[in-house]
Amino acid sequence: MEIEFRNMEKGDIPEILAIENVSFPTPWADHAFLSELRNKFAYYNVAVHDGKVVGYCGMWLFSGEAHITTIAVHPDWRGRGLGKIFVNTLINHARSHGATTMILEVRPSNSAARILYKNLGFRQIGCRRNYYLETHEDALVMMRNLLPEDCTSRVHKSEW
Repeated sequence: MEIEFRNMEKGDIPEILAIENVSFPTPWADHAFLSELRNKFAYYNVAVHDGKVVGYCGMWLFSGEAHITTIAVHPDWRGRGLGKIFVNTLINHARSHGATTMILEVRPSNSAARILYKNLGFRQIGCRRNYYLETHEDALVMMRNLLPEDCTSRVHKSEW
């Protein structure tokens, strides 16, 4: 399986929209992706096989925090590890740009994504009630620390 990972381009949007439409109850419109491509705080990546987009991911990066905005893989390509590659790509990009935390929202009903995030070190830190307007489904808020482990070790109490 030969996959190319690269930055998202305007010409990718029609194929991205096709994946959006089979992946989400309320898919983003083309203008949302166009806006993200112009957003100086945004980073979007695509996976391409034989010249066709098979998945994409994106995040915002500001004030030391990365916020995953979207990850989707075409149904024919799910279960092949692309989601994990996307998350790790976002983590590495965020770290290299000074982010110390990464946050995301995920539907409670999306068990595959929740398991993936948990296996990659994310933990649930909250819940946004009725976050998804079209279904009134809550969003679980998950976070991962991006600092090297030696920077996050326990703080020792001073002895008095």
